[in-house]
Amino acid sequence: MNKDYENGIDVLKQMTDANGVEIIKSLGKIFPDFEEKMISFGFGQIYARPNLDLKTREVVTITALITQGAFEQLDFHIKAALKSGIKSEEILEIILQCSAYAGFPKACSALVIAGEIFKNSKI
Repeated sequence: MNKDYENGIDVLKQMTDANGVEIIKSLGKIFPDFEEKMISFGFGQIYARPNLDLKTREVVTITALITQGAFEQLDFHIKAALKSGIKSEEILEIILQCSAYAGFPKACSALVIAGEIFKNSKI
């Protein structure tokens, strides 16, 4: 694999546990090129950039996912946010802030996902 892919795997390991890495890598069973691009570009180039730390990147990502209604990705990124040091109270504030801009239905959906994670979290 290329340097960006290896860098992306390293970033993923900082963000998530072995299960999270496997979730991302499992996309390769469907479409190997997609997995390679996602890890190389998304994590190896974008997440690895120097000017924002992982905590800030997760705030941006969670906000973007909520505003798009992309809830299928939210579980992964809330867990990554917790692992990066963001407190559950801060995640709740992000969700509340999004309610003003993305609407309460999207914020409610995000709140349900976050609540399940907090209930089952060891972090």
